[in-house]
Amino acid sequence: MAGEANLQYVEKYMPVRSLLISQPKPEDKSPFYDLEQKYNLKIDWRPFIVVEPVTEKEFRKNRLNLGEFPCVIFSSKGAVDNFFRLAEETRVRISPDTRYFCLTETIANYLQKFILYRKRKVFAGKRVAEDLAHHFNKYKAEKFLLPGSNLGSIEIVSYLEKLNIDVTQVVMYNTGSADLSDLSDVFYDVLVFYSPQGIESLFDNFPDFKQNNTRIAVFGNTTEKAALDRGLYVNIKAPAPEAPSMTKALENYIVKSNEGL
Repeated sequence: MAGEANLQYVEKYMPVRSLLISQPKPEDKSPFYDLEQKYNLKIDWRPFIVVEPVTEKEFRKNRLNLGEFPCVIFSSKGAVDNFFRLAEETRVRISPDTRYFCLTETIANYLQKFILYRKRKVFAGKRVAEDLAHHFNKYKAEKFLLPGSNLGSIEIVSYLEKLNIDVTQVVMYNTGSADLSDLSDVFYDVLVFYSPQGIESLFDNFPDFKQNNTRIAVFGNTTEKAALDRGLYVNIKAPAPEAPSMTKALENYIVKSNEGL
């Protein structure tokens, strides 16, 4: 994949015509599709991370009964999928009174695939755990479960510990770098990353990656740190006051870059 870390990098706002999003292509309507049409862009989607579910046998080694937790925190759709998968495989009944704390509205809406959605037991934030502070404090005497991957959720756990909340992390799926070898000779104007693991996958596949004229877009502080630690220059970042979403951050940049085209 074409793409040189340059400490003397100066933003030139060169035209943007192609983007690679390091995630699966959305099945439903996405603001990226509107962005693609509005600015006549070529947007491709490619997961940089592969997910391998933890087997029932592996999960049972935790000696956890999923039905014993009245409160569950979901930080991703993958966590939702694997929580209910393992509940079924271990033949555990999840109480209809279980409360779900979702980091985003998208995750909360996704829950409707598995439960009868009721606002009084599903709480959604905008992006981070702090958004749910009121709800966490309201039920802080309860036991919380945080399903996730082998990478853990350090920021969420650290925040909950500050609130003196009893939270148990459990690994329900493992993540690793996807094989991107077929992209070795492909160039994109912008690479879009949503997690530190995406950055690591880039360098696992292309250890000698040079940024050159490739613009790097990141979502979140941890993703930005991973990019900077790898010597990359971050051109586009979300969320920000003027760009709460990645699509808005990209649009703001593209307007400057493609001015006069």
